[in-house]
Amino acid sequence: MALLPEDIIDRLIQMERRLNALSTAVNTRPPLTEIVNGSLALRRRTDPRDPSVTALVAQFTTSGPDGTKPVLRVLDAYGHEVLSDDLLSGGLARPWLPMLPPQTMVTASWPNTAATAWTTIAQSQNPIWQPKLRLRMFTRVSSGAAGQVRVLAGGVPFGPTVAAGTVFDHTAAVTADMQADFGKDLNVEVQALVTSASGTVYAKPVLMHGRQT
Repeated sequence: MALLPEDIIDRLIQMERRLNALSTAVNTRPPLTEIVNGSLALRRRTDPRDPSVTALVAQFTTSGPDGTKPVLRVLDAYGHEVLSDDLLSGGLARPWLPMLPPQTMVTASWPNTAATAWTTIAQSQNPIWQPKLRLRMFTRVSSGAAGQVRVLAGGVPFGPTVAAGTVFDHTAAVTADMQADFGKDLNVEVQALVTSASGTVYAKPVLMHGRQT
């Protein structure tokens, strides 16, 4: 039988201690789904032959105003910041979202109809980025007349039919399959009709935006 080195027992004892220490560290470290007092950076290789050369794609840090609030930065392939939150007051810093400009309150210039059958008086197309839509709209009717206003989204009634002269304000889903419809154009129509012998019905959208589930 070959003779063992005199320090083999000591080495085995040291290895056992190291294994126990590693096992303890694995079982006691924070979960990978949580970052405590640290930051996370997602990077991509700019040269697949050199793994040490990287470009920042996204960064999540705690470098807010007081050093504790989380800060999110997402960059495109060219290093442009395409998504970020506002350091000073919270909310979204980028991208800049479009906002509806002030609308005229001169009713005579609003989309309108004198028809006694449903008539499309305003229409828009928007890509579906979120599953829900909110639309707020003012409606009017000429003196002594009566009418109704409704909205179609993708050819389907969206929200209630309202009496002309009241406010339409509705939030609801505009797709039943977000995965299949994502990015597709959504056709939104405002329709109106006169229910009295004569007159004119008016409608003016003043707010429209997507919403999360």
